[in-house]
Amino acid sequence: MDRFEYSVTRHPAEAFRETAYFCTDHGDCSLEDVPVDQAAVLEDLLNARGRQGWELVQVIFGRNGLLAFWKRRVADDAVS
Repeated sequence: MDRFEYSVTRHPAEAFRETAYFCTDHGDCSLEDVPVDQAAVLEDLLNARGRQGWELVQVIFGRNGLLAFWKRRVADDAVS
């Protein structure tokens, strides 16, 4: 049976406000009008975690930043 561990990481809006997404003062977020090359900040985050064996499960964007939910397979002997 596959076993997994999970991680939730928080990333402040300041790191992404003008790079990967934009949120209005009302909390509405979108990817409109964002230059493609500026999405590299988010891509770097995803690739760094991926190299550590983490798979992105979900991202929740909000006015104050984003939450990223990750999982990775663990060996049976690592589970208690």
